[in-house]
Amino acid sequence: MTLKEYIASLGGKRVAVVGAGLSNRPLIDLLADAGIDTTVYDKADAAALGSFYQSRAARGVKFSLGEHYLDALDGDVVFRSPSVLPFRPELVRLAEKGALITSEMEVFFRLCPCPIVAVTGSDGKTTTTTVIAKLLETAGRRVWLGGNIGRPLLADVDKIGPEDAAVLELSSFQLHSMTCAPDVAVITNIAPNHLDIHKDYADYIDAKKRIFLQQKPTGKLVLNRDNDVTRSCADEAPGRVWWFSRKEAVTPGVFLRPDGVICASVDGQVTEIMPAADIKVPGVHNVENMMTAFAALWGLVPPETMADVARTFQGVAHRLETVRVHKGVTYINDSIASSPDRTLAGLACFDEKIILIAGGKDKGVPFDPLGPAICRHVKKLYLTGLTAGKIKAAVESAPEYRPGAPEIFVLDDFTETVRAAAAAAEPGDTVLMSPASTSFDRFKNFEERGELFRKIVMEME
Repeated sequence: MTLKEYIASLGGKRVAVVGAGLSNRPLIDLLADAGIDTTVYDKADAAALGSFYQSRAARGVKFSLGEHYLDALDGDVVFRSPSVLPFRPELVRLAEKGALITSEMEVFFRLCPCPIVAVTGSDGKTTTTTVIAKLLETAGRRVWLGGNIGRPLLADVDKIGPEDAAVLELSSFQLHSMTCAPDVAVITNIAPNHLDIHKDYADYIDAKKRIFLQQKPTGKLVLNRDNDVTRSCADEAPGRVWWFSRKEAVTPGVFLRPDGVICASVDGQVTEIMPAADIKVPGVHNVENMMTAFAALWGLVPPETMADVARTFQGVAHRLETVRVHKGVTYINDSIASSPDRTLAGLACFDEKIILIAGGKDKGVPFDPLGPAICRHVKKLYLTGLTAGKIKAAVESAPEYRPGAPEIFVLDDFTETVRAAAAAAEPGDTVLMSPASTSFDRFKNFEERGELFRKIVMEME
């Protein structure tokens, strides 16, 4: 089925699009162009949506806006945004009445004519997805990068050829209730995350599993052997399972040998790919990200290409991104670190004690494991945002904590916090912004938080 045929099949139906964000706007335009009876539901008001509201309303799109935007939700087909999970009462009510609950991404899976590599996980999925796309491009494939990264792809699906490759990052929000069958499914790891949105940890895990449960026997699933939850997923896999491991030899899969060399093992043959020390981006977690990408594409990309890309890949913005070295102080933006696990991985990259900026919005994940790591790796801790008190308590209750080690400062304003940390830094220090919390107490997303950090640092005299 082509995209045009799919949109035409919605004729005569009432279509609801929940969320007027960037991921749904191309879909809204497709529906409007085809004259489909479309209503957009969004928490923002008309003024906040600005020209988007005005131009689409003029084309016949209806809107239900404001704080109670879902109260009147109705339709035969509902495209939900990732942030509105299907167990919301309004969606459950419609599903019970016979409405089809779907999403832009689910329809893309249905229509995409080329192989799909889909990546999810609690941490590392953006870097892994980006590396996979880079490897395929370097090997000569035309790549369409999307999902939770890049741009919405549904509107481009008729431009995609069967010899291309689609590489998708998928969040638990996108996967929840979604039926998809990627040719290659990847789960980097699973740890407690987004528990402020999901019903519980089991619901979060179940959402992640949806990336592979509908795969065909010919499908490939790449799992983290070192993670208890992902290791157990192998028992439910309909297709082939590949592993990656930093701690043990695995087959078929990719592993880190005790001498520090990354190897692939399949059909009894072990191939050396590269020394892990040659990977350009720092951190043990980035060694794992590279191994994950190598396992996903083994047999599709030559090992020499894998090594070349790993030696030159400079990382992704807001992920342990070196912003500037100013007056001997290195400033690093790790705004993507919206969970304690992510900040733990960042801290492990540094041998010397650093200055850490952390705090933001709580998402229901305990901070207790972060306390001991901060005591080991941080000499000055600057906290701000809604989780400042919880992170402070986790540090002070850690067995390793001693008063003043680390020094802890709690400030109200983000900009003030960054400037205070910079003022306390001396030549040779590293100032790391790795919040261990989401950005939604003050920012639209982690990118906006990271951009403000970068702006403050670049304006320092």
